[in-house]
Amino acid sequence: MEGERIGVITIIYNHHYMGVMEELAEIQHSFRDEIITSMHIHMTEKYCMEIIIVSGDIQNIRELTERMMRLKGVEHVKLTSTANGEDFKEPDSHSHGHTHKHTH
Repeated sequence: MEGERIGVITIIYNHHYMGVMEELAEIQHSFRDEIITSMHIHMTEKYCMEIIIVSGDIQNIRELTERMMRLKGVEHVKLTSTANGEDFKEPDSHSHGHTHKHTH
């Protein structure tokens, strides 16, 4: 897989682990061009979840994901991605003999 993608990175980590929150923040700042937004969830007394929406070159997104995976205290990391929509056909451009009117 290569090219531009959009996706979600889900991270679960032990926030009591010394330095993990700071390291996650530092990594995310390094990839601010790929990160659209993030959400922090307090799951339990011990665990937090970060949900990060990303967009950009899949190689950069994978590097971001892998750097977070390597951190001590991180229990789970999952990247889910798809095409970013640039290559999707417009609704009117499909060919089956008629067009569709879309109002916005």
